[in-house]
Amino acid sequence: MNGHSLAARFVLVVAAMLFVLSPARGEDAFKAFKQLDGSVKMPKLNAFSPNLGTAIQPSSARNVSLEARLTGDGEAMQQGLSWRVFSPIPGADGKLPLLASAEGGSADFQLSPGDYFVNVSFGRAGATKKLTIPSDGDVEKQVLVLDAGGILLNAVSGPDTRIPAKDLKFDVYSSEAQADGERGLVLADVPPDTIVRLNAGTYHIVSEYGAVNAVVRADIKVEAGKLTEAMIQHRASQINLKLVSEPGGEAIADTAWSVLTGSGDIVAESVSAFPVMVLAEGTYTAVARNKEKIYQKDFTVDAGRNEDVEILLTQ
Repeated sequence: MNGHSLAARFVLVVAAMLFVLSPARGEDAFKAFKQLDGSVKMPKLNAFSPNLGTAIQPSSARNVSLEARLTGDGEAMQQGLSWRVFSPIPGADGKLPLLASAEGGSADFQLSPGDYFVNVSFGRAGATKKLTIPSDGDVEKQVLVLDAGGILLNAVSGPDTRIPAKDLKFDVYSSEAQADGERGLVLADVPPDTIVRLNAGTYHIVSEYGAVNAVVRADIKVEAGKLTEAMIQHRASQINLKLVSEPGGEAIADTAWSVLTGSGDIVAESVSAFPVMVLAEGTYTAVARNKEKIYQKDFTVDAGRNEDVEILLTQ
């Protein structure tokens, strides 16, 4: 499909509004919507065991205070953090043993002198730091900067028709292609109106409306300490297909359906008296098969205009 036909069928982003927030207000913004949590996967740091509280405290243990910030000049975060402390020496399974963990805001651990890796995650954002505990002297408070923000995704059909949440989903990918040419999947099946907390950077968003061909792609930038709201516009509509004996009549059962594009490609099939599907804007042909007879009708999908497409038995 060439660039012109893509442009004719899809519009990428009609609005991507950045809300520049102070660190304190940034936390408030992250509380205002439902959020997707989950520890970020770090190399060799993904074998998290159940919450162990603080580590065992021998007489030589030192108190270590940890805090995390969204940005370098931001305030300490008070909630939503997951802390993990690992030994730097791999275990028999080749993974770093988890020594201690904590949830919430700032954390305090009792650690013996030695080396450790400390990981903090905030949703899908994370940071890791190597930590050395001296045998004497003060242990400074350790500050980890997440360099993280968030995105909140929504979509409309046509100019301003809000798409039902049950018909809409988003996948978040890395912006850079891997060696095999594919993008790395960061998070799948993200519902609308949900904050995804991510490290700062550019992400490739795929929005799917329905399950046929209404797909929009856009690159969205996440900035540290900011919440980015993106409203994506689909050029698509919901179509209801009916085989009827008279205009406005009841749908006839035992009907098999195929929907073809203007070029003759099949984009959807169904065995239902009254199939409902979302189609991208364009021209299509509906083909109905009932009792070994075939009926068909050309129709056009206009963005944001849900319609019934009826085929008469007399056609």
